[in-house]
Amino acid sequence: MTELVQTHRPGGADGTTGTATRWWRDAVIYQVYVRSFADGNGDGIGDLLGIRGRLPYLADLGVDAIWLTPFYTSPMADFGYDVADYRDVDPIFGTLADAAALVEEAHLHGLRVIVDVVPNHTSDRHAWFRRALEAGPGSPERERYVFREGKGENGELPPNDWESIFGGRAWTRLPDGEWYLHLFAPEQPDLNWDNPEVHAEFESVLRFWLDLGVDGFRVDVAHGMVKAPGLPDVGHPDQIRMIGTDVVPFFDQDGVHDIHRAWRRLLDSYPGERIGVAEAWAPSPGRLARYVRPDELHQAFNFHFLTAPWEAAGFRAVIQESLDTAGLVGAPTTWVLSNHDVKRHVTRYGGGGTGLRRA
Repeated sequence: MTELVQTHRPGGADGTTGTATRWWRDAVIYQVYVRSFADGNGDGIGDLLGIRGRLPYLADLGVDAIWLTPFYTSPMADFGYDVADYRDVDPIFGTLADAAALVEEAHLHGLRVIVDVVPNHTSDRHAWFRRALEAGPGSPERERYVFREGKGENGELPPNDWESIFGGRAWTRLPDGEWYLHLFAPEQPDLNWDNPEVHAEFESVLRFWLDLGVDGFRVDVAHGMVKAPGLPDVGHPDQIRMIGTDVVPFFDQDGVHDIHRAWRRLLDSYPGERIGVAEAWAPSPGRLARYVRPDELHQAFNFHFLTAPWEAAGFRAVIQESLDTAGLVGAPTTWVLSNHDVKRHVTRYGGGGTGLRRA
């Protein structure tokens, strides 16, 4: 995420000034796509060591914080957004010691570090999901995910009409007859956030990285996690087109805000003004503003700005609406031009189309 607003450095990145700066309100945050940014060990793949070598360059650009895409242990079915271990670094990117060194050195350069957290789903290689498959229907292990019996005479039909963001149905049937939900790839089973174990696990994960020194989290699919009770059908022939324009049973449910409030309390319990950034595809700027109410997250991606057409009236309208709605909750708006899910703005505004790839 890049916020094209005036930057300033109100005190050290480690928060030792003793005063609240609310640094995120006018910070420039630079996304680092770990796999392609810089190769530090010569194997042809970007890594944490490569990023460490470029920290002076990033500081010279006037960047206030860097956001790192997932570098956790992963089979890479979705380029790291299928996490198998939230507390370790995938060997292709380095080691946990490399991550700690990167955070420490970034702070020495006056840079804060934001890392991704992926709470809607895990990898199918995650220990929890492997145990769920082994334990079978009705087990406590399966209660950590969204397993259901199918419809039809022999359960041969999926539990509802939900579709995957990546195409096709959002359910996969197992040999034992049960279906599991995956709003993204089949290798990314959705977690069941009605289960207290899931809440406790992610609080532990956040603490792990906060204790290591990170300055905040970009919350992947922050509008996900909570599903409507009973998992009702969407009942629309083009579900993907609805996302971002309507509230659907699997996105932007009111219950997600309870999760974000709990995480805000956790962030506020640490020194140094640690922040949460919502990747939230909300139907309107008004609903997006709910994610940045005073007791929730600190920022949210402004996708309404990102998708604005290249013409003055369109920009003016989305800028004014963004400022007005964020102002209602006392939050800053963000000016997001590109991230890893969309074509870069030079291409889009140069005739390449919107280029949206995933929600």
